Amino acid sequence: MKNTSAPKKNKVEEMAAEYRLDYKKAKPNRFAKEMKSKPPVVVLLDDDVAKVFKTAEQVNTALRALISAMPKSKA
Repeated sequence: MKNTSAPKKNKVEEMAAEYRLDYKKAKPNRFAKEMKSKPPVVVLLDDDVAKVFKTAEQVNTALRALISAMPKSKA
């Protein structure tokens, strides 16, 4: 039969006011190249708009329809 110990109480420690990081051990970000090529875009919707569009896909579909209806500008 397996010997099980009593459950340990989780010790909650507070975060230190300051941490010393050893930058000599740091590694380059392997995802940095992807982040430069496709920066994330975040748009905050007003509450009334967010009630209508529940997902990002719904917002993108509506905006693409609006873009296709706009007259082409001469640049």
